[in-house]
Amino acid sequence: MKALIVDALASGKGERKATKDAIGAGPRTVAGIFESNDIEASIIEAETILTGDLPIGFNLLLVSGMTGDIPSIRKVVSHWEGGPALIGGPVTSDPEQALRRTGCDLAVVGEGEETLSELLDAGLAGGELPDEDSLRKIRGLAFKTGSSVEMTQLRRVIPRQTFDGYKPSTSTIKGYTLYRSARVYVEVLRGCSNYHRSLLGGNCESCGVCRKGTLLERYDCPIGTPPGCGYCSVPSLYGPPKSRLSYGIKNEIVALLKEGVSRVVLSAPCFLDYGRDLLVEPEPLTDPRNPEPNYGEIEELLSSLMDIPRMRDETAAIMIENIKASLVTEKAARLLGKYLAGTPVSIGFETGSKFHSELMGRPSTPRETLTAIKRLKKAGMKPYVYFIHGLPGQSEETVDETVKAIEDSREEGAERIILYRFQSLPMSAFHSYPSAPPNVSDPGSRRIHEAAVKTNIEAKESMVGKVIRVVVAERYDRNRRQLVAYPLKHGPVVLIESPESLEGRVIDVEVTGVASERIVNGRPVAMF
Repeated sequence: MKALIVDALASGKGERKATKDAIGAGPRTVAGIFESNDIEASIIEAETILTGDLPIGFNLLLVSGMTGDIPSIRKVVSHWEGGPALIGGPVTSDPEQALRRTGCDLAVVGEGEETLSELLDAGLAGGELPDEDSLRKIRGLAFKTGSSVEMTQLRRVIPRQTFDGYKPSTSTIKGYTLYRSARVYVEVLRGCSNYHRSLLGGNCESCGVCRKGTLLERYDCPIGTPPGCGYCSVPSLYGPPKSRLSYGIKNEIVALLKEGVSRVVLSAPCFLDYGRDLLVEPEPLTDPRNPEPNYGEIEELLSSLMDIPRMRDETAAIMIENIKASLVTEKAARLLGKYLAGTPVSIGFETGSKFHSELMGRPSTPRETLTAIKRLKKAGMKPYVYFIHGLPGQSEETVDETVKAIEDSREEGAERIILYRFQSLPMSAFHSYPSAPPNVSDPGSRRIHEAAVKTNIEAKESMVGKVIRVVVAERYDRNRRQLVAYPLKHGPVVLIESPESLEGRVIDVEVTGVASERIVNGRPVAMF
């Protein structure tokens, strides 16, 4: 039996228009489950199938994606003529929609490791779909029964020890076209510690348990409001944080580097949650503030990774992504700067309004976020800041405060503003709100967008004349004389004029100009 895993994440209607240099951890985790059962598995990108032919010789199709990727997933499945087709990932937070709109046979809801393992034992390992009675015994599944969709009981989140026991595949990374230059995500923890609840809409009487209760009391809401920021479904899908042990993370990264990877992101909804769960076990980590970060575990992980030869000679890079401002103590900022100086780190701001922030269940205030940006910049990091336009509760007043927050973020050291449009997600507190229209359709959202663009252009202009280390990815599709390269430690796309084929090479370039909000021009000055 051979399994084909299709990564459709961020593929939208069939083509990834942003984050082309990002490779998520989920598909490799799925491949690792097959490998542990002595079943051959391969990973391929959705775009590869939609622009070419579906690989032959496979008995099972598994597709991973988000809600916005349903159009491309449907196209992928329409090409499939083999055995069962399964769908997983964030898209299955609405399993009925996922099955009806994509044509898949099964949807794996939430964490999929144990569910997939039980499916294999029930007969999927032979390339056959288990019968309905067998499927009903497996938690975390949705499947078609005639003209309806049946959902089994949701699976409780897997405990830390079980999670840490699964070994993601590393050899399948070569299924990605740009694996040598892309940011390859390695999961270091799963879940989120923000168990605040949104006060917008619903019937909340502000009992305060989710903000002031014990760790166990915060876990469940008396009226059933999903945990976390109102626009996010991570706590509902994956529960409180659970961390992997550092030696397993290091082994995975070393194996990926041997395959030719150069850029690794330590994936976590909040990297500063790493190891905090160990401080409160067996209680669930449902407080986004207390205890403080587990400085010892974080240092042990980062110091061991920076001891890898390619990290020492700077031909490869380790990065982190998201952190909560509520956990950016001065000590935490210094610790990150000690090992990750010069790398970006992203902080959620979302809205500049303190009142709006509290209503949404945010774990940090706008003032705390500005303080975190300042601390991280002082420590040598490159703060990136997230904002969202079109959020429920957005008003003229919150827009004014958000525009000011963007400007203040830049003054405190933010090097990039990342702006998203609000998307209504199943299993989030805002699931009943409509998604926001494009920023051009709303005056307030347009103002937020214009402020973000202005700030980002100014940041790019400040890079002119500086030398940065990049990894060359591919020829630029709009100008074949140019190469597309990505900064080793993340940053804007760099376009380089070169007749040579330098794909996969690590080089130093001098930034010579600004092409757009997201792109700069550069010229090679050294190669490695």
